Amino acid sequence: MKKNVLLSAVAIGAMTFGLAACSAPVAEGEGEGGGLIGVAMPTRSSERWIADGDALVAELEAAGYTVDLQYAEDDIPTQVSQVENMITKGAEALIIAAIDGTTLTEVLQTAADSDIPVIAYDRLIRDSENVNYYATFDNFLVGQQQAWTLLNGLGLTDLEGAPLADAPAGPFNIELFAGSLDDNNAFFFFRGAMDVLQPLIDDGTLVVKSGQTEIEQAATLRWDGEVAQSRMEDLLTANYSDGTKVNAVLSPYDGLSRGIISALTDAGYAVGVDFPIISGQDAEVDSVKAILSGEQYATIFKDTRELAKVAAGMAVALLEGGEPEINDTETYDNGKLIVPSFLLGPVPVIADNVESALVDTGYWTAEELGL
Repeated sequence: MKKNVLLSAVAIGAMTFGLAACSAPVAEGEGEGGGLIGVAMPTRSSERWIADGDALVAELEAAGYTVDLQYAEDDIPTQVSQVENMITKGAEALIIAAIDGTTLTEVLQTAADSDIPVIAYDRLIRDSENVNYYATFDNFLVGQQQAWTLLNGLGLTDLEGAPLADAPAGPFNIELFAGSLDDNNAFFFFRGAMDVLQPLIDDGTLVVKSGQTEIEQAATLRWDGEVAQSRMEDLLTANYSDGTKVNAVLSPYDGLSRGIISALTDAGYAVGVDFPIISGQDAEVDSVKAILSGEQYATIFKDTRELAKVAAGMAVALLEGGEPEINDTETYDNGKLIVPSFLLGPVPVIADNVESALVDTGYWTAEELGL
């Protein structure tokens, strides 16, 4: 069933170059005031947020600034309190990856009253006029790529969604997972994926046996892998006890993918040619290893080093009288304003291009991945 269609070396090279070229790195020593910049991250439970925090600290310190980096462990009142404390300490700018993008209105008003600029980091901050810029990836494209990796694994398309001449007719049973409804990105990922999958659901090539095709049905609070595992177990019990098999699972994040894999293996699915095709996101070490072992089919690589360069560059530009670089002024309406944004490009990763996409770019070492 699985059909690896590798991104060409030229395509990977172009994507990697595009990521590097579109970032706005902070030159070492440029920081004039050497002031404090607050960085609020949601949790340490995901290795990607640890990587984001470390990368931001490195970029900002290289520019001559002091950084107050805080993790809220997915507790909203804790994050609000942390941002309040950053303001009290005299932070000159704030970079915030929100737990719930709707819960920071009051504290951001306090920041605005003190003329402190705010940069939303990867997760859009909603319902506030006091968000100056947004640094993220093309999240609709991320969702499309997740869907294309599913179709690629099923032998239907290449990794860019082009139909394959020898594609099987199907039908294929799939189930859908989405992220946390308090994260604006979850909607972009799901809409992007369904933009690709819905026509194939409509024509019968893909069958969602559970019937759960709305984001509210597929959502996973706080992106929790245990919640995803429990839901996958329930889906299997309710819809696949008659001996039919699920052929693919749309997962928007590696942590959910690992929970889904646990549910499948516990239910008797064995890794091999008929193991369900499972997507992912963030290129976490354990999930990349799962891709290499055949448990997970794909992940979407979002280079947090480049995102940190963009966000840090925005903060430094604002503090030093410059103009932050942006490339999108239409997409991200937070309910109060369209937030000027810089969107980076994601890269789909399957077993065939793990080395070129992740090792050759220095994101992970071969030793870390067990290569």
